[in-house]
Amino acid sequence: MSEDMRVVAEQVIVRPAIPVAQAQEDELEIAVREHARLVYRIAYSVLRNHHDAEDVTQETFLRVLRYQRKLAGVREPRTWLARIAWRVAVERRRKVAEMVIDEIDEVAQVKSSSVSAEQILLGAEMSALLERLIAALPSKLRDPLTLSALEEMTPGNIAEVLGIREAAVRSRLFRARQALREKLAALLDGKYGTQG
Repeated sequence: MSEDMRVVAEQVIVRPAIPVAQAQEDELEIAVREHARLVYRIAYSVLRNHHDAEDVTQETFLRVLRYQRKLAGVREPRTWLARIAWRVAVERRRKVAEMVIDEIDEVAQVKSSSVSAEQILLGAEMSALLERLIAALPSKLRDPLTLSALEEMTPGNIAEVLGIREAAVRSRLFRARQALREKLAALLDGKYGTQG
């Protein structure tokens, strides 16, 4: 290739590619900055483990990096990233043979004298009970409930993430809440019911 052809090729091919690559990097950086917490929270809600959630967050953005050409054409990047994060987290959960229940993140500290240690303990017990009840739900009910309650996603976004219809999401949310209500009522009746 002659020197003139190389210069022309560089001007035609390489120089325009540099701004395009820079623009793609900028879009990716913006996506990471704006949605990293969302991706982490989704991963954590599925895996209930800080380290695994961090790994899933990194893997999610690695996948976005691989397919960053698609990022420019995505209407709702938040939902698109949530869907990727959900899939990566579910894949990781399947790989783990045994689900490890996450330890209590931090020991509750009394910051105010108006809250008794008994109230803190009761709140922690109730949270642990709810986590166990939610974890015991079938995944068809647990997954939409997790995305709705913990991630505060709309039924439309949940439908996109899970790849199901919005009506199915609403139905599953209703059934999940009803099942939790019934289980809690049964537990509380057993614990506080009249003893004969």
